[in-house]
Amino acid sequence: MLQSATLASLLPAAWFSDTPTLALVAIAVVGLVLVSKGADWLVDGAAGLAQRLGMPEMVVGATIVSLGTTTPEAAVSVMAAFNGQPGLALGNGVGSIIADTGLIFGAGCLLVALPADRFLLNRQGWVQLGSAVLLAALCYTAYARHGDQAVLGLPVGVVLTALLAIYLAVSVVWARQHPTANAVPPNTPPAPDHTDDDHSTHGIAALLGLGLAGLILVVIAGDALVSSVSITAERWGVPKAVIASTIVAFGTSLPELVTGYRAIKKGHPGLLVGNVIGADILNVLFVVGLSALAAPLSIIDPGANHPAVFLMLPVPTMIVMLLYMRVCIVIAGRKGHFSRWMGAPLVVGYVAYLAASYALS
Repeated sequence: MLQSATLASLLPAAWFSDTPTLALVAIAVVGLVLVSKGADWLVDGAAGLAQRLGMPEMVVGATIVSLGTTTPEAAVSVMAAFNGQPGLALGNGVGSIIADTGLIFGAGCLLVALPADRFLLNRQGWVQLGSAVLLAALCYTAYARHGDQAVLGLPVGVVLTALLAIYLAVSVVWARQHPTANAVPPNTPPAPDHTDDDHSTHGIAALLGLGLAGLILVVIAGDALVSSVSITAERWGVPKAVIASTIVAFGTSLPELVTGYRAIKKGHPGLLVGNVIGADILNVLFVVGLSALAAPLSIIDPGANHPAVFLMLPVPTMIVMLLYMRVCIVIAGRKGHFSRWMGAPLVVGYVAYLAASYALS
C-alpha cells in the first residue's frame, strides 16, 4: 500500500529511498520549517491581494488559494492515472475532501470562531455539497450497473471538467456581486491589524508572485517532508497500512492544512474557510475530472480485503461530513460565525475514519 501511496508525489521516490535515515530526519525538519515559511508567503500574498482587489478574504480563499493548493494534487493524480494507477486518483480526491473538512476545518473551528460569510456559503457551500453528492451518485450508479468492472470513464471526465469551467466562470461573477466587493475601494491600504507583516501595499504582480512562491515552497517542501517521514517510519517498523492511512493521507492535504493554520495565526481566518470549501469543490471537478479524462478510474480494488471498500467507507464518510458541515453553515449563517463546538464532531469523525481505514486494510 505504501508503494502505491508514495507514487502520489511530485519528487522522485528514489531521492528518498536510498537516503540514510539520519539525513531523512534532517530533511523532515528542514521541510517543516520551509512549509511554514511558504505558508506565510501564501497567506500574505492572498490577504494582500484581497485588499488590493477589494474582495473579501473568504472569496479569495475559495477561488485563487484553493485553485493553487489543489493544482499540484490534480497534476499528481493525472500522472497516477497515466502510470496505470487510476484508483489512486479517485481515492486521493475523496480522501482529500475528508481531510479538508474533518481535519482542517474541524481543527480550525476548535482553534477560533471562524467567520461565516452568508453570501459565499449560500453559493459555494451548496456547490461543495452538490459536487460531492454528484460524485457519490456516479460511483454507486457505475457499481450498480457494472459491478467489479465499474469505472468512471471519459464521459464522466468531460462532464466534471465542463462543470469545473462553469464553476470558475460563475465564481468570478459571484465575486463581483459580493456585497462587500466594492465596500473598500481597490488599492486602499488596510487599517493596521495584528498581522506580523503588511504586504498589502505591494503591487498586484508582487502579491501574485509572493503567493505563487509560497505555494511552490509549501508543495515541494511538504512533499519532501511526507516522503522522508514515510520512509523513516517504514524503516523503524511502522506497518505500511498505518503509514498509508495516517502520514500519507495527512500529507495529501498538507498545503491546505498549513495554509489554514498560518491564516488563523496571522489574523485571516476567512482564508481557511474559503480554502476548504473551494478545495472540496475542486477535488471533485478538478482532480477527479482531469484524472477521468486521463484514464478510466477504477472504483473497485480487487487487491483489498473488501474490494468495494471505497464505496463502504470513504464515500459515505465524505457525504456525512459535508451534510454535517451544511447544518453548521445554516446555524453559522444566522450567528455570523462558526462556533467552536462545531469542530469537535468533525475531528472525532476524521480520527474514526483513519481507524476504520486501518482496520479494513
